[in-house]
Amino acid sequence: MIILVAVAFLAIAAAAPVEKEPPKVVYYNFEKEPEGSYVFKYETDDGTKREETGVVRQTLDKDNKLQSVIVVSGSYTFVNNEGELDTIKYFADESGYHADGKSIPKLPL
Repeated sequence: MIILVAVAFLAIAAAAPVEKEPPKVVYYNFEKEPEGSYVFKYETDDGTKREETGVVRQTLDKDNKLQSVIVVSGSYTFVNNEGELDTIKYFADESGYHADGKSIPKLPL
């Protein structure tokens, strides 16, 4: 009986999901300018990475008043569900957020 209980506990332990170590950050940099512009980058040991630049730009709002906006551009790479690296490039400005990459759905032409 004790052997049966021990074997059952071993089976349960073997079937339990193994916690995967979170990726380790191998590189990180962030620089910010007094006027608001910035650049940052990080990378992890599993190939995940992100780079982004924000630049302050003057533009007119809907009432034709000058305002400062931050125009952002960059990219990020991640491990997708198939275990492959996937990269998305993007930019965001007063016209909105725009992204492109193989995992971003495309509108039919």
